[in-house]
Amino acid sequence: MNGGRAAAPGRIRIIGGSLRNSRLDVPDLPGLRPTGERIRETLFNWLAPTITGARCLDLCAGTGALGIEALSRGAASVQFVERDARAVQALRANLERLKATAGRVAVADAGMFLQGTPQPQDLVFLDPPFALELWTTLAQQLEQAGWLAAQAWIYVESPRANAPALPLNWRLHREGHAGEVRFALYQR
Repeated sequence: MNGGRAAAPGRIRIIGGSLRNSRLDVPDLPGLRPTGERIRETLFNWLAPTITGARCLDLCAGTGALGIEALSRGAASVQFVERDARAVQALRANLERLKATAGRVAVADAGMFLQGTPQPQDLVFLDPPFALELWTTLAQQLEQAGWLAAQAWIYVESPRANAPALPLNWRLHREGHAGEVRFALYQR
């Protein structure tokens, strides 16, 4: 494991909740970086008091590990957004195999998706491909277009050396590092 990330391709496992120890297939795609177990465990320990019943948005979902972990731990729903057709195929197959019917998948670019009709979310996972540097743009869209509930939580994963510029009303709740990855939880 490098920087708290699982190696792709292969399989990663869900670490808690009703789907604990279930395996997710990880397709061999350039730039795909599934969030590693150690980071997910820390994040979901932070979210434990608020995850049950939460409406979630997993932007740039990739494998969907964050959103599926949320469903496993009691989230009411997760909207997954992923533009790569092969990643979407694997994500849909994993959701179907796990009978995770509260997960919906949109095949779309995250920025284009956020231009659609907003549905306020309680929790957003913002983990775009590092090379695209989309954090600031997507964060502004989330904030300005009405995608965030009044007290929404926003998880941001970025390179350790490059903390993104985020909306001023997002208060840092907790952060950590794993290798070259910075992970942080904000509350609106």
